[in-house]
Amino acid sequence: MVLEKYKNLLKYYLATKDEGALYRADQFSKRSLQQDISPDEIVQIHIDALQDLYPDLPEEMRLSLHFLLETMISYGIAHQEFRALREKQFELKSEIEVAANMQNTLLNTVIPDDGALDIGAISVAAHQMNGDYYHFINDQKNIGVAIADVIGKGIPAALCMSMIKYALDTFPANLSNPQTILQLLNRVVERNVEPGMFITMFYGYYNQEDHLFHYSSAGHEPGLFYHALSNTFEKIEAKGIVLGVQKDVTYQQYSKYLSIGDMVILFTDGVTECRRGDQFIQKEEIVDVIKEYIHLSAQEMVDQVYRYFERLQDFDLRDDFTLIILRRKY
Repeated sequence: MVLEKYKNLLKYYLATKDEGALYRADQFSKRSLQQDISPDEIVQIHIDALQDLYPDLPEEMRLSLHFLLETMISYGIAHQEFRALREKQFELKSEIEVAANMQNTLLNTVIPDDGALDIGAISVAAHQMNGDYYHFINDQKNIGVAIADVIGKGIPAALCMSMIKYALDTFPANLSNPQTILQLLNRVVERNVEPGMFITMFYGYYNQEDHLFHYSSAGHEPGLFYHALSNTFEKIEAKGIVLGVQKDVTYQQYSKYLSIGDMVILFTDGVTECRRGDQFIQKEEIVDVIKEYIHLSAQEMVDQVYRYFERLQDFDLRDDFTLIILRRKY
């Protein structure tokens, strides 16, 4: 039936050269696609139709048609593999979108806005899944802040971050020492995360009564202190092994007094590893950009800093970008 329809259509076109036949040929190809007829089968139908219409085809023409058929058989196989791969990619993309939405829900955190700190935070994923994470804990007296980066990306990284957040939320409310927090989280990560996946993390808390900022680091990117009185920046010196490498790890804890206007600036390596062309930026450039927007609120500041580095990279992030600024208001 298919061969007869195609033969009649071909015969009509060759006799009349009617453009309407080309339209019907287009419709024929669409129906063939719906019926999952492969390209080489179409070529074979064409060859059979020609041989029925012109039994005395020259040998060279027969050979050329045979050559075309062999070519289209290989093409058809490759085309089917491509379609199967594309369908799998669509399925995977859909699953990743669902996972990304779940990640946003699971890792959602509320930025405290009723205490002594003016807080701004931004976290933008380079791809669909974010390998960075930040979280705030507010118990009225203290404001806790966590920032982390998974060495590894995608869905496994998102699952790691969900585990970290769940662990943080289940710790007792009176447990606020950063060194203890990191030690407990290290046990969780070491026991539950596959080998080769590690997490860098910085955890600190600000006491709103004595204005001391206590903090510890598990191999995280060094942040910055800003001293308002002298208008100077100082690197946060805090060392510690990344989470998940060893079972029993002890972390050092540090403290810093914040005067009015002083800031704590935390970020992941997606900030320090921004590039201008093929060159990484210098940390001094981060300082210069923050200085440019220092008159703004903390949230406006992090938004403007992100936009600056987004433009610097032609709006193509190569790594997840997370920036947090804590500034003492009074």
